[in-house]
Formats: sequence, structure tokens, C-alpha cells
Amino acid sequence: MCGRVAGAIFLMLASLMAGPSAAIAGQSDGVAPTDSDDRFYCQERKLGTWFYCSMPKPKDRPDAPAVAPTPTAAERMERITTELRELKARAILEPSQENITAYVRFQRAQLDRSSMFADMWQRAVWQDPSLDYTLQRPVNTLGKREWLDDRKVDRDRALVRLSQRYGLFYFFAQSCGACEIFSPILKSVADSHNLSVMAVSTDGGPSPVFRNYVVDSGQRERMGLTDKVTPAVVLFDTKTRRVIPVGYGVMAADELMDRIFTLTETQPGRDF
Repeated sequence: MCGRVAGAIFLMLASLMAGPSAAIAGQSDGVAPTDSDDRFYCQERKLGTWFYCSMPKPKDRPDAPAVAPTPTAAERMERITTELRELKARAILEPSQENITAYVRFQRAQLDRSSMFADMWQRAVWQDPSLDYTLQRPVNTLGKREWLDDRKVDRDRALVRLSQRYGLFYFFAQSCGACEIFSPILKSVADSHNLSVMAVSTDGGPSPVFRNYVVDSGQRERMGLTDKVTPAVVLFDTKTRRVIPVGYGVMAADELMDRIFTLTETQPGRDF
């Protein structure tokens, strides 16, 4: 009986000594314990708490939140416009104090933003001459007066040169009251700038101003003028044989000369 107890004690001591040494050996040689070893040391025998018996579970890493793309300036502007329209519609359809206040506040914020834009626009134009259109076409009283005086000199010189290349067709009617007013104006401009005028009577009646007139026998249609409005002034380019309508109805002398100058001496978009 004593021998059996002594043998059991010996086996227990041997297992106690073998357990740590095996664990240390497993650690030293870089071999991880198997699942059966884990069950033997950590569950069945319960020989102690080893570092691998209570391995902490790895924490779940939360997925990084998706980064929303930064909206463009155009998208931000569209959102503001949409919100303003929605607030306005809500204030009109549901005119409560809360809805009206929300609309007025939001609208005022956008007006402040517009005022800031206008102010910065003005400062940028002042400080960069390439952006200042008023240097080409002044708008203030003093600058505009000087620009108009220079323009008038250039216009008068150009109209004198035009007489060597251009002529005027003037369509009138004896029964046209506006023609009686405009005919002397056209005659004065033509005489002062040596412009030749071919007066054409659309109804066969004479003109007290243009006595050397001709009766319309299809000239207007051949020029491509479909409107029968009188008086009508048309420029004719003798070099290119091109017809350039100048205007219809009564025109002041300055307006008539400005139109002729613009149509023959300037490019579209230059003065605007």
C-alpha cells in the first residue's frame, strides 16, 4: 500500500516537473502548443495558468468610415439654390412665422454673400487694368464725354472715306409722313459727307427733297429686302456688291451716322 502511494506521488512529481519544462521547451524551440496540449494543461489537468491558456481575443477593428467626397463649388451653389427655393415655397404655401423667418434669414445670408462677391469683383477690376472695360468704354460723365468726342472725330473721317466705296439706297413713299421728316435729315448727312444717294419711290410718287428719284421696279426684292417699311436706308458696297441695311423709320442725324460707321468700320462685339 505504501509502495502504491509512493509511486503515485512519484508520478505526480514527475508530471509537475515535466509540464513546465515541456512548456518552456516548446517556447524555446519556437513550436506553438497544439490543441491537444492546450486541453491537457489548461483543462484536464489544470496544472496552472499559462500565457497561452487565457489568450485574449483580438478586438474587432471597426471599419474606417467612408470619407464623403468634397462637393464642388457648383454642387454647393446648386444646394443653396435648391434650399432657397424650398424655403420660399414652404413660406408661401405654409405662411407660418417660423417658415417665413427661416426663408428671410436664409435669403439675407445669400444677399450678404452676393454683396461680398460684388465688392471683391469691384476691387479686382480696380486693381487690374486688363479687367477694367471702362478704360475702353468709359461710363462716368467726364470720361464718356471725351470718348464720344473722339468717336465723333473718327466717325466723320470714316464717313468721308466711305463715299469712295459705298453709296446709299433710300426707299420712300409719297404717302409716307415719316419720309417727309426723315428725307431732309438724310439729305443733310449725305451732303456733309459726300455720300451719293439713290432715292427709290415705292409708290411712284415724287419727293420734294430728292428730285432725281427712280420708281421701284423690283430693286428692293433683288436686294433681298422683304419688308415694305418706309423710309428705309440701305448701304451698297460697290467693291463686294454687298447690301447692308442700315435702318428703318425716322432716325436722327447722329444715329444715322453712328449706324453707318458701326456697320462699316467696327467689328461685332468691339464696342460692347
